[in-house]
Amino acid sequence: MRRAILASQGLHKPNPFGKGKRAVLAAVEKLGYIQIDTISVVNRAHHHTLWTRVPDYQEKYLDRLVKERKLFEYWFHAASYLPMRDYRFAIPLMQRFRERKSPYYNVDQKVLNQVYDRIKIDGPQKARDFQAPNKKSGGWWEWKPAKVALEKLFMQGELMIAGRKGMQKIYDIKERVLPDFINTSTPDPLEYAQYLVETHLRAYGVTNVKQITHLKKGQELRKNVEDILYYKVKNEEVQKIHLNGFPALYAYSDLLVKTKSKAQAGIRLLSPFDNVVIHRDRTEKLFGFDYRIECYTPQPKRQYGYFCLPILFGDEFIGRVDCKAHRKKGELELIHLHIENTKYDTSEWLDPFVKSVNRFASFNDCTSIRVSKVSPKSLTIPVREAFNTKI
Repeated sequence: MRRAILASQGLHKPNPFGKGKRAVLAAVEKLGYIQIDTISVVNRAHHHTLWTRVPDYQEKYLDRLVKERKLFEYWFHAASYLPMRDYRFAIPLMQRFRERKSPYYNVDQKVLNQVYDRIKIDGPQKARDFQAPNKKSGGWWEWKPAKVALEKLFMQGELMIAGRKGMQKIYDIKERVLPDFINTSTPDPLEYAQYLVETHLRAYGVTNVKQITHLKKGQELRKNVEDILYYKVKNEEVQKIHLNGFPALYAYSDLLVKTKSKAQAGIRLLSPFDNVVIHRDRTEKLFGFDYRIECYTPQPKRQYGYFCLPILFGDEFIGRVDCKAHRKKGELELIHLHIENTKYDTSEWLDPFVKSVNRFASFNDCTSIRVSKVSPKSLTIPVREAFNTKI
């Protein structure tokens, strides 16, 4: 089953989607979304997740796909890049956002109209373009209300992200970003549920109702998802799998047969926001790997470190490593390497680990590696000796 999951996630071989910009698009379309995150102790999560699956990945590929209007930014379970072909399935959330009142987006309609009109007339704008020249000046043109207006208009679907400058969003009106050929009809509840079911089966290989409806409320949606899965099982398109202590799982009937071959035994350093580990309880139950990101945990309560990357060896997680890219020095620091699965001898995983870390250092524009701490301590000398060269 693990092999089926990793194959569905594009983590079973070196070039699952090919190379270059086309591979990036294929990866996003297969996975359904790529989560965006701003933390930059190492390269940001959206770039990291794609680099893991597209070995020759370059940030410009993602930027170009947005400019070519093949990807768009919106919300899946978090801020994400999504395939443009799936745009209509974001419309229900946009409509709900227009209908509800949120304390986080409390802004006067006059401000919304003025921000929208400025972008419509003057063209794409960043949030900082709305900053008052004199920070002491008051009124609606202060950065904060304009920023709130931009985000509300974006969540309502009236503005879209035309691109980014670094991490700064560039907002434009929907009509100048959304391609003419995109279907903008609102999916009915059953269509929306069908989209979620098919996206999760395709992307995760093995899934369940809880995961499919994650952060998506409503009894109607849950019932529709359950009904769709019931009929897919009845028609033998999908098989239902029972594991002790885990809700019923679902997978395409031919998936487990197609993915019998063992995953290649290289090392992959995954982002904490990688699609394969983002559902933490699933990762624990199906892979036996208890993973939590601790950057939001007060330092005294952290067990492993600020930004630990899960270490995938073949089809097993063998540990995690807390990393930081010191870009001014060109140094990647392994603050604390934790090897937790000790059934493998160092001769099996250390060389591929070194190769993977070397690649990761280059990806982070670093030319040297420093190993600060290793657990268990008995591995400290062999690990440090293995990194006793510059890349």
